[in-house]
Amino acid sequence: MSAQEIEITVVPELAQIGQPDWDACACPETADGSRPRDPFTTYRFLSALERSGSVGPGTGWQPQYLVARLAGQVIAVAPMYAKSHSQGEYIFDHNWAHAYERAGGRYYPKLQIAVPHTPATGRRFLVRSGFEESGMAALIQGAVQLTDNNALSSLHVTFCTGEEAERAQDFGLMIRKSQQFHWRNQGYADFDGFLASLSSRKRKNIRKERAQAQDFGGSIQTFTGDQIEPEHWDAFWQFYQDTGARKWGSPYLTRAFFDHAQEDLRDDIALVLAERDGRWVAGALNFIGADTLYGRYWGCTEHHPFLHFELCYYQAMDFAIAHGLDRVEAGAQGEHKLARGYLPTPTWSLHWMRDAGFAAAVGEYLQAEAEAVDEEISVLTDYGPFKKTKIEEQE
Repeated sequence: MSAQEIEITVVPELAQIGQPDWDACACPETADGSRPRDPFTTYRFLSALERSGSVGPGTGWQPQYLVARLAGQVIAVAPMYAKSHSQGEYIFDHNWAHAYERAGGRYYPKLQIAVPHTPATGRRFLVRSGFEESGMAALIQGAVQLTDNNALSSLHVTFCTGEEAERAQDFGLMIRKSQQFHWRNQGYADFDGFLASLSSRKRKNIRKERAQAQDFGGSIQTFTGDQIEPEHWDAFWQFYQDTGARKWGSPYLTRAFFDHAQEDLRDDIALVLAERDGRWVAGALNFIGADTLYGRYWGCTEHHPFLHFELCYYQAMDFAIAHGLDRVEAGAQGEHKLARGYLPTPTWSLHWMRDAGFAAAVGEYLQAEAEAVDEEISVLTDYGPFKKTKIEEQE
């Protein structure tokens, strides 16, 4: 099969591809009713972003979905966007943009293959079963050619899998190594089983934090599926607005996104809410994958000691243990997660620069950065909360 047989197109709306074809590439495991491995690349999630206005005109995320067809059949797709800024990506290239523009270039728009506003690792080159090699090659070559033909500065692929990163090097893309903090479920029977794996001091600290958090004068509940009611989203929207205003200046998601979440995504969601005196006062939003719980957003209208850690980290670990999930990904950044059992884990992105000189400079930077990330992961793992024998087993 030659690459010339595959047709590459770009469409501005998911509806022009259709859910059956998209999900056949993004989450073929759902054909028999199974849960998607990655809830963020499903048609329903990306469509909720699009239909709610969380991407599209005025957001800086203009959909340019990449489609590969062979003999009229969709064999591969990618969630691609034209970006007019670098917000909502969590892999920071602002310094690259400044350097490029100081040299007289125009950095934006650029092309981004990513799940908007979502720093969670998953496949970015979504390929129908049986077309793994040719489909991925066609998507990469197509994205690079679109970048080059339109004289755009660069192409970026964020939070791809390690396997995709290795393969994409063959097509001239540069790997960038970063890190997050993830919690691993080592087959724990319950939370006490996890605590038993920690050093004595860390174990006592976590017990103290949980006791203080749960003594805030109310109750904590986790809702999923049909347990989630519209009133819960009214409360969570207030929490999300507060956090968004403090972190980003304005929230990335619109209020309408949460209406679509109630309609189409609630089976993919675990919503943790704290109630006091008949009012919801804090909440954490998680998405459920086949083997991973993804922590995404947190917010509150009342501040109570350690309630953030309880809702975002400990309740997530409880949920993962209870449902047999392998790990919890708690989002970007946050070395404070280390003391709570979340260990540094490498993440990957890919970059292609149209200007050869700029690409060479970025390549040198990425090599030095990767060495620094490796060293930081090693040091942080050694300072982690686990007993020394536990650390040695994981190494």
